[in-house]
Amino acid sequence: QVQFVESGGGLVQPGGSLRLSCAASGIIFSAYAMGWYRQVPGKQRELVAGITGGGVTTYRDSVKGRFTISRDNAKNTVYLQMNSLKPEDTAIYYCNRDRTYGNPFASWGQGTQVTVSS
Repeated sequence: QVQFVESGGGLVQPGGSLRLSCAASGIIFSAYAMGWYRQVPGKQRELVAGITGGGVTTYRDSVKGRFTISRDNAKNTVYLQMNSLKPEDTAIYYCNRDRTYGNPFASWGQGTQVTVSS
């Protein structure tokens, strides 16, 4: 079955950096555009960044210039490098298929908590 395992979150001060990882299994990883999403309590999950199988990337405006998405198809893993973090980046971060290209898989991982606070 499809499975996503996110890791790398934590508590960081404003201006700090984190690198998130997401290991995928149960899919032909290279065939799918992948995305990083985030969700805060009471709000809908939002797409933060996406990357196609060929490496074309897209970002929501609020993270452009600060976040970088990448992938390693040999390792079935997608990454999110987050720099210059702000308190408003605080959320649980998830990976799944980039919904720009098709419906995300029904199975979501547990996510990884990112907290930006002094």
